[in-house]
Amino acid sequence: MTTTITDQYMAPAETYVRQQRAWAEQQEVPTHTTVSDLVKVLDPTAQLPYVPALNLPTPPTTHASLCSYDEEHPALAEVCHTPVHELVQKTIATSTGVDIDESAFFAADLSAVYQAVQTWRASPIGSRVEIFYAVKCNPSPAVLHLLSLLGTSFDCASSSEINQILALPSAPSPDRIVFANPCKPASFIRTAAQKGVSMMTFDNADELYKVKRIYPNAKLILRILTDDSKSLCRLGLKFGAPLATCPGLLQLARQLGLNVVGVSFHVGSGCKDPMQFADAVWRARKVFDMGKEAGFNFELLDIGGGFESETFAEMTQVLSDSFDLYFPEDSGVRIIAEPGRFMVSSAFTLATSIIASRRAHKPEAGHSKHTESVEQEEGTSSADVMYYINDGVYGSFNCIMFDHQIVHPHPLTIGHKLATVAPPFPPLPNVHVDVDLPVQMGYTDTEKASIWGPTCDSIDCVRQLVDLPKGMDVGDWIGWGEMGAYTLCAASTFNGFDKSPVLWTTGGSSQDAVTVRAILDAFATSAGFR
Repeated sequence: MTTTITDQYMAPAETYVRQQRAWAEQQEVPTHTTVSDLVKVLDPTAQLPYVPALNLPTPPTTHASLCSYDEEHPALAEVCHTPVHELVQKTIATSTGVDIDESAFFAADLSAVYQAVQTWRASPIGSRVEIFYAVKCNPSPAVLHLLSLLGTSFDCASSSEINQILALPSAPSPDRIVFANPCKPASFIRTAAQKGVSMMTFDNADELYKVKRIYPNAKLILRILTDDSKSLCRLGLKFGAPLATCPGLLQLARQLGLNVVGVSFHVGSGCKDPMQFADAVWRARKVFDMGKEAGFNFELLDIGGGFESETFAEMTQVLSDSFDLYFPEDSGVRIIAEPGRFMVSSAFTLATSIIASRRAHKPEAGHSKHTESVEQEEGTSSADVMYYINDGVYGSFNCIMFDHQIVHPHPLTIGHKLATVAPPFPPLPNVHVDVDLPVQMGYTDTEKASIWGPTCDSIDCVRQLVDLPKGMDVGDWIGWGEMGAYTLCAASTFNGFDKSPVLWTTGGSSQDAVTVRAILDAFATSAGFR
């Protein structure tokens, strides 16, 4: 007998010892508990069998979750074989109408991605420089899948991007990934080690200590600072070791017993001056020599990204000449690059519908001067009409804010009828032009328009002023070319507006489209998807 002491009294507390029942008796225990059994436990005096006082309605049938772990990989999305402009026309032809609020959508031409890869490989650097596609530019699974099937490798900047690449149906081996982020969280380095992604960049001493602690067998690439003053996005403001600091970093890496295998640079995204590459290659040569003095034998040069279609021919010739001078083929140096926008920019067309419009009121007689002064103060004197569309700078047009793009609209419908003039391909680059695209396409009866996104923020302006054909109204559609780079990847759902979906095509009946179709079909057959 034991006792339990409280502040007020002492009372006996019995100790109950549960007797173990024999195995045969345990087998007699009911395996199914009934409602009456539960009621008896809760209320030993209750009358059995239990009869409920109320009969509840039968619950509705439970449906399977929309999210299934066995559903097809998004890289295997349905791909049609229609020319991209025809795909856009067919899609909007069934939905054009004043009272219909339709979703904006992308039409993506995979043959344009294939063409970009072939253009790279046919260039002066094509036989020497391996493509490591910059995943951040456009991480659409269908694009990554095709690029992997084409034998390209990948530039990843996070553990999520690494996981996405290695989860592709056509997943490359980990040695086809470069972890090109010089300042990584420790957990990301740990993920790279677990996945076997050994190539990674650094530009500071702290990164070396992290790698030593977490992934000492990594193959390190020293990212150096270059001149990026003539690029759209100046990455040198954030990354890159100045040449003066490189000997110290290499000496520290040597002391830590780390393996530095080469040098990388990035002249900035959207490079406008090909000669920046020549200067960067010269700087890399200097650091190669520093590495030799520190006891390393560098074997890799990563020339980063910055490639654009307009200057690609000149850029690749400058690079080829620089390689011949500083890194000739007999040097044995492996050269890789991280193109992004060059691979995907022209492959995506965005279609948006006009959801609302506002027209300038004509001034009444005797009030024209007053009206004109007010309009000048408000900055609207040149716009004949304001169009509101169903995508904006918080969505697909974030490239205007983050990537400094000047996007060019063209009419897809006028007065709810399909436009008869097809936009040019390759599309007009997203840079300033003296003559707006609709005028270049032959439209002469135009008016000045400003184009706005759907959110409630006044910053959501897609084009402040542009020439568009007269006769457009709510329910008409506007197209935008060159929308594959840094658009979908940074789109948000601000204000509750959904991201624009993507329709996929191989591009029609051109030879490139037929080749893409054959590549995708061959994989699907060999992998057992057909």
